[in-house]
Amino acid sequence: MALNARLDHRNPLVFDTHELGRRPGALQRLTREIDAPKDFGIQGVIGVPEGAPVKLGLRLESVMEGVLVTGTARAQAKGECVRCLEPVEQQLEADFQEMFSYPDADDRGRVKAEPADDAEDDEDTLFIEDGLFDLEPVLRDAVVLALPMQPVCQDDCPGLCSQCGARLADDPDHHHDAVDIRWAALQGLAGSLEDGEKDEMSGEAPRSARANEKQEK
Repeated sequence: MALNARLDHRNPLVFDTHELGRRPGALQRLTREIDAPKDFGIQGVIGVPEGAPVKLGLRLESVMEGVLVTGTARAQAKGECVRCLEPVEQQLEADFQEMFSYPDADDRGRVKAEPADDAEDDEDTLFIEDGLFDLEPVLRDAVVLALPMQPVCQDDCPGLCSQCGARLADDPDHHHDAVDIRWAALQGLAGSLEDGEKDEMSGEAPRSARANEKQEK
């Protein structure tokens, strides 16, 4: 990842490594509670609501190349069951580990322009800038990977009725009388024939009555 604009130390997801220093083997443990940023999860499926508390436990280790960050994020995720569309809540625990590299610098500490040959490698590299690093992209990826792609309210959720949309968990005996489409046309034809026979019978009665009247005369 190329170097970004100057990081803001007031951002709760920006961490300072000055206290750790560039001493390989030095360790620092941190805990922090932050408000979840916007779109923190799988959009339209499940995620941590914006502003919800996220608890972070971090271990910062200084190495030759930079700072190795290992941590865990805990929060309450909310979404919708993919089977019955009922609300879903679950405890989220996302583990992550990422290396934040020191950028090459000249004798005055200024960042050098990166060689063109290393441009592709830099796209996947996270840098420490002025002793600061931004944890948000790492944390966001970890949260997405820890969330279920198809959340369900319970493992055996039967979902919704495909015909009327009723929630099957509320009515286990719910069903519809199935009609075989192969017989539907024949049933309609049989109904038409029955109606025709009734019409004929009702039409013959007056003619028979008139014939009897003529014979009597």
